[in-house]
Amino acid sequence: MKKYLLLILACSFMLCACQKSMNYIIQNEPSITGTVSEVYENSILLEDKNSDSYSVSLNAENSDSYTDIVKGDEIVVYFDGSIAESYPMQINKVYAITLKTPADREINNNP
Repeated sequence: MKKYLLLILACSFMLCACQKSMNYIIQNEPSITGTVSEVYENSILLEDKNSDSYSVSLNAENSDSYTDIVKGDEIVVYFDGSIAESYPMQINKVYAITLKTPADREINNNP
């Protein structure tokens, strides 16, 4: 019984240790900055300064990620460096999303 308890504790500790902190992600992971042009249930459409379009997953691994995304927000997406070359390009493995410049919320709340 003690062996199982130790195994469970060891596995729990390893799972907690595997999650990267926001500071680590910002300092060490590739990122892309752009403006949100569309918001969907599980993804967003992001346009960078070169007008390239990216479909970005909203399933960020870090729980401190920015989640109140609206059209017009300028955000930074930290990801694993892999981009599927389709149209739009796809970023599926997202570590975190941070807000750089918020959109005007009054424009987004008026139909």
